[in-house]
Amino acid sequence: MKILMVCLGNICRSPLAHGLLRDKAQDRIEVDSAGTGNWHEGEAPDHRMIRTARKHGVDISDLRARTFVVEDFERFDLIYVMDESNYDNVVKLARNENDVKKVHLLLSLIDDINETEVPDPYFGGDAGFEHVYKLVDAATDVIIKQQL
Repeated sequence: MKILMVCLGNICRSPLAHGLLRDKAQDRIEVDSAGTGNWHEGEAPDHRMIRTARKHGVDISDLRARTFVVEDFERFDLIYVMDESNYDNVVKLARNENDVKKVHLLLSLIDDINETEVPDPYFGGDAGFEHVYKLVDAATDVIIKQQL
């Protein structure tokens, strides 16, 4: 199984999802992350997300931002996006219906939640990063249960 996590800049939400799933899957799932924008290409995750992840025992400091490309539809079985805007941006690049079927909102995995989108914590404080951690942690638990 190959899974891609996607957010806007690939420095907050998607690298966290990437790191959490990578740790939980222990090499049984291939995981990567990307952004729909290229502003942070090659950069490490936001230091606040690195700190939040590390607080929970997850190291994402080795990850580097990259931009989503059409070829990702070929490389990955599932593509999880963090919000509707990311969904729209990824689906616009789809070549066919099979590509579109691979794309899902990450929080759609969680049944008992009122939120449909993982909020972007970039302009918020530490509480926003912690909230994102809890959401993504719960969603990646579901992926593990479904895939392993």
